[in-house]
Amino acid sequence: MNLIPRSFFFNDDFDDFFITSSKRNDMKCDIYEKDNMYHIEMDIPGFDKEDINIELKNNYLTIKASKTKEEKEEDKNYIRRERSYGEYSRTFSLGEVDEDKVNAKFDNGTLLITVPKKDQEELKKTIEIK
Repeated sequence: MNLIPRSFFFNDDFDDFFITSSKRNDMKCDIYEKDNMYHIEMDIPGFDKEDINIELKNNYLTIKASKTKEEKEEDKNYIRRERSYGEYSRTFSLGEVDEDKVNAKFDNGTLLITVPKKDQEELKKTIEIK
């Protein structure tokens, strides 16, 4: 039984602040592991391949998509504008991966990234005792 409503301490405006500021809803993704690889499937509708930048640095994978506002307004009398413009970004910590074999493909608004994990043998280091 819940006697104090959820919105008593944190009202809906406070909850909406986190949702709209992160823009995470615009870059939904699924991540799964299969065949010693991470597979990332991310929906980025309305963007072209040239609008997307993928960077892998220090075992962090960052995906950025940016779109500029159309400047050709030419006497348009908008009733409603819902398409958003700007930069969207997601960053994932992947751990030890084989950076040279990362592969990405963009098809019909879906970005597919495969990231091979390093073998455990490669991660192991023998320390010489002096």
